[in-house]
Amino acid sequence: MSKLLERFIAYAKLNTRSDATSQTIPTTQTQVEFAMILKEEIEKMGLENCHYNEKNGFLTAKLSGNSTNKTKAVGFIAHLDTADYNAENINPQIFEHYDGKDVVLNSEKNIVMKIREFPNLTDYIGETLITTDGTTLLGADDKAGIVEILEMLDYFIDHPEIEHGDIYVAFGPDEEIGTGADHFDPSFFPVDYAYTIDSGRIGHFEYETFNAAQATITIDGTSVHPGTAYGMMVNALKVAMAFDAHLPQLDVPEKTRGYEGFYLLHDLEGSIDFATMTYIIRDHDTTRFNERKNYMTRLVDEMNKTLDRPRLSVNMIDQYFNMKDIIEQDMTSVDVAIEAMKNLAITPIITPFRGGTDGSKISFMGIPTPNIFTGGENFHGQYEFITLESMQTVAKTLIEIIRLSK
Repeated sequence: MSKLLERFIAYAKLNTRSDATSQTIPTTQTQVEFAMILKEEIEKMGLENCHYNEKNGFLTAKLSGNSTNKTKAVGFIAHLDTADYNAENINPQIFEHYDGKDVVLNSEKNIVMKIREFPNLTDYIGETLITTDGTTLLGADDKAGIVEILEMLDYFIDHPEIEHGDIYVAFGPDEEIGTGADHFDPSFFPVDYAYTIDSGRIGHFEYETFNAAQATITIDGTSVHPGTAYGMMVNALKVAMAFDAHLPQLDVPEKTRGYEGFYLLHDLEGSIDFATMTYIIRDHDTTRFNERKNYMTRLVDEMNKTLDRPRLSVNMIDQYFNMKDIIEQDMTSVDVAIEAMKNLAITPIITPFRGGTDGSKISFMGIPTPNIFTGGENFHGQYEFITLESMQTVAKTLIEIIRLSK
């Protein structure tokens, strides 16, 4: 078994699922334990400045450059946690020389990954396929990113004759719940630009993300006996329904794509006397993003005017912003990644990311940080898979990025 595959299987078996209900940093102790495993490994590899920051949960380190010329310092970032899906007793399965047929993940439970449902499997015929046993996720998001970074570091350590600049790495927590990068400390990461290794199949590359906000609407109703409710009852749930009906009904995730933004009613809880609605607001365009937020605020004011007293209130917080606004000021990180892919005969697949990445926040800390592929597919569920060859391709891409960063 190659070192890359051995590492991936070992790391995938670790339950490092984050927990949105936790108040600690990281949100789960298993992420700390994983960071300590990685710290020991990269110290043995000879990296410098290996530091686990107890305040933010990030492990950072440096492979010093050996170039006689001034070269760029480049960073690579991957996250320790896995998504909100069963991560207990992960049992990766390896199918060498995959034959292109349906994959039986679990014969006892009759769980099969079928070609008619997942035709993307046929892109990997002949490769070493790694899957779940059908009862958990795999964790290639982002254990694959971690091992690909380590494979790249091994290459430069094993080939000291190849000149390169300083290479920094960071492994951080709680990306899946969107809070990890909030606490990132760029002073431990003095690079010209960086990459999160956290996208999907080979070629996928993003440097545009949503602008994102969360709005919480609270509605104060009046509950009285329905038999005597005339002129007195104000049903908070009905007000909530009316509020949602006033939003653009086509601007929802299930009816938008590409650069189209949306409102998503994520949670609705309540009764006649009180209700709470939680929305997420998304748009790639900053002007439209602000218009969406302003529209929701105005709608609260307008509905309050129709009631006997102000009964609706809104609390809105920005979550992250479109990193393109930063990266387009200096496109070097994008240009280098595209050139690296083309040098390896990889067709770049560049699309606006309909979500956010750690790079969304880190870019606004002064480090342009686009997002590059891990090679994995079907993330966040029982049908997640990746191939050894894809992970090797990613490692080669990272090596080529360093080679081109002059």
